[in-house]
Amino acid sequence: MIYDIHHNPDRNRFETIVEGHQCVLDYTLDEGVISMTRVYVPPPVEGRGIAGAITRHALDYSREHGWKVVPRCPYVAAWIKRHADYLDLIA
Repeated sequence: MIYDIHHNPDRNRFETIVEGHQCVLDYTLDEGVISMTRVYVPPPVEGRGIAGAITRHALDYSREHGWKVVPRCPYVAAWIKRHADYLDLIA
């Protein structure tokens, strides 16, 4: 499924709304290094690949902007390990 994911720099997050539920990837950004701290998908919409879609979007956005990534969130770290084409982004 394709989700309408947006970058919200004012709130330091990537986000999408699915069936009225806000799904997010939170981060901090410091001198070109983005620390991805949390991915949250509410239980009513879990299991649909939303967390993976937000993570991929955030990593693609980071690559486009030349940012290095610190995957502080365990989900993001595991996702990157499963998708070796993103390992080059690790700070």
